[in-house]
Amino acid sequence: MIPAVSWQKNYLQLIDQTRLPEETLFLRIETIGEVFEAIRQLKVRGAPAIGITAGYGLFLGMREVQSGSGKDFFERLDQQIAYLASARPTAVNLFWAMESLRRRLGAMADAPWERLLDTLLELAIELHQDDRQRCEDIADHGQAVVPEQARILTICNTGALATGGIGTALGVIFRAFQRGRLREVYASETRPVLQGARLTVWELVTAGVPVQLISDNMAAALMQQKKTDLVIAGADRIAADGAAANKIGTYSLAVLAQYHQVPFYIAAPLSTFDLQISRGHHIPIEMRPADEIRRVFDQCLITVPDVPCWNPAFDVTPPELISGIITEKGIIRPPYPENIQQIFQQ
Repeated sequence: MIPAVSWQKNYLQLIDQTRLPEETLFLRIETIGEVFEAIRQLKVRGAPAIGITAGYGLFLGMREVQSGSGKDFFERLDQQIAYLASARPTAVNLFWAMESLRRRLGAMADAPWERLLDTLLELAIELHQDDRQRCEDIADHGQAVVPEQARILTICNTGALATGGIGTALGVIFRAFQRGRLREVYASETRPVLQGARLTVWELVTAGVPVQLISDNMAAALMQQKKTDLVIAGADRIAADGAAANKIGTYSLAVLAQYHQVPFYIAAPLSTFDLQISRGHHIPIEMRPADEIRRVFDQCLITVPDVPCWNPAFDVTPPELISGIITEKGIIRPPYPENIQQIFQQ
């Protein structure tokens, strides 16, 4: 698998995911402003990958000034964190990554600027490696819910393009394929930006995994005809009650899965949990530009040019529709408030 994010000695390299699958274009990112735009414009996306990218972006922003006092360093660091945090409001990994780096650097308040800068890069690389291992563990734990010869439906993209490793929901799928337990994957196209059609299908075909693409409105018929054994989705933020915010359309799949008695699982690292948010309806939802709906890739107009559009990037699946949450520490099952607290206390 081609990594979506990689550090190349003195610059950040990203795959421009807006150009896939037609073209594999690598971006050379050297400033925090370029990182902000890459996140905002979905050139890099997926909650873990956004968090990793923000970590490197923080280093690039701090590298622009080569000297100063420790106090100056942390004042500028907080400014850069606030700037990057405004790029996308729903993906909690973005905030988690920067808070983690800020907290660990805080123990070095008296260190010189150069040492703080070197440590920031070391911590960003460590953050990247940590996510890679989390993905491996999620993939392994997820096998407990995958039946033999499984037919799995997924939405959006949760693989190597969205993370620092094998993926979350797609990581579970890849591992099942490696172990000979997978019959087929159904990838939902994921309107309006088509991450499922463009990215998930590209990853699966590249890896030789059997996949069929469906449009979003075909999921109900697929389940009605008993062609799906399992639904696995990722998450961008999970509240303390177990409600999960994920790409728009995920909630629809959860409702359909419950009606058709198909297990519905979320796969996400513990860094995606936001225990400061007690219930799912408090999760902030990013609103995207209207032309994402009016046009296909900002080009082909498919409706009246100025028609108003409601375009939330995410929806929230309530906990009562989720069979379990697959994490790097195991599978969390209902009752979620108690079991989520327990796994974090461990």
